[in-house]
Amino acid sequence: MAIPLAWLQITREKLRMAVALLGVAFAVVLIFMQLGFREALFESAVRYHRSFDYDIALFSTKSNFIVQPEQFTKRRLYQVLGMPEVRDVKSVYVGQAIWRNPAARSETRSIFVVGFDPTESVFDIPELVEGQERLKLPDLVFYDRTSRPEYGPVEQMFEDHGPVAAEVAGRSVTVGGLYELGTSFGIDAAIVTSDLNFLRIFPHRTPAMIDIGLINLEPGADAIRVRDEMRAQLPGDVRVYTRDDFIRAEVNYWNGSTPIGFVFAFGTVIGIVVGAIIVYQILFSDVSDHLQEYATLKAMGYTDRYLSKVVLQEAGILAVLGFLPGLLLCMGLYQLAGDATSLPIVMTWSRGVAVLGLTVGMCCISGVMALRKVRAADPADVF
Repeated sequence: MAIPLAWLQITREKLRMAVALLGVAFAVVLIFMQLGFREALFESAVRYHRSFDYDIALFSTKSNFIVQPEQFTKRRLYQVLGMPEVRDVKSVYVGQAIWRNPAARSETRSIFVVGFDPTESVFDIPELVEGQERLKLPDLVFYDRTSRPEYGPVEQMFEDHGPVAAEVAGRSVTVGGLYELGTSFGIDAAIVTSDLNFLRIFPHRTPAMIDIGLINLEPGADAIRVRDEMRAQLPGDVRVYTRDDFIRAEVNYWNGSTPIGFVFAFGTVIGIVVGAIIVYQILFSDVSDHLQEYATLKAMGYTDRYLSKVVLQEAGILAVLGFLPGLLLCMGLYQLAGDATSLPIVMTWSRGVAVLGLTVGMCCISGVMALRKVRAADPADVF
């Protein structure tokens, strides 16, 4: 039950301990925030991929991500409709248009527009499923209530006074309903409407050219096998994805083809490096200040292994004590950032455990680097 030597060493100078814990906590906060924003980037980018009702998706080979896709001919859906495993096919149109703030008409911003046939089951979103019949009305749209506030208080106006008169791409529309999906790094606001209304908003578009093809299979059909058969049959102007493939392709684009994915990964590495340097400086200074004591212990017969264990214990104590305030602070910062951006920034157990492991590893690496001073301690030289 004796108090560990490592604890006595680290708590002997309160100011140095406080500086070390602040350094570790800062590194923890930096790592948590970078990982949180990186995961929010990926999760928000695939919100529409997850909300569509499909087993297999068709996407143009010229398209990189869902916000700005290239069109392909609707005939590709008719070509696969003859396969025995295919139950039905659905067309989805997407585009960017100029939205005029209904509360401040001088303000305009780009908005994400999705169009589909309201007689088909395309979305797995309760508000859109229930309101599909209303989407058949001319120039009626549903507005994402989680859109950025710069697009106007549409949700409040709708709840207070009912349908809201708005303008998209210079065309008058009516917000006849709300749904909730969320923003992303590429989508600040969105509306959903029928395919006919979509073509009215984008008169240069033709119904024969679509952006996404959704395919539902018969119960029990092997999606991977059907995907491979479609790839062999269809021309090379479309990619054939299973649901997981479609989500993975979007994530890979944001992670590997855009600077933002690299920035968040690099920020995580910088956090680890900064924390390791701080902890190393603290442990090195502590070892240097107690070099005579370490040399005395070696003269008494204590081995380098025992002294190394003491230093590594100090590193472990700093890691755990510095992690806890960093975790608590990040939980508040996650809530603040999520409310401000409408992005899915949430703390998870898996991320907490991962960051704790990174923190312990970071501090132990610093401890190992500081051990060189302990091993070099020679009683004959010190005294």
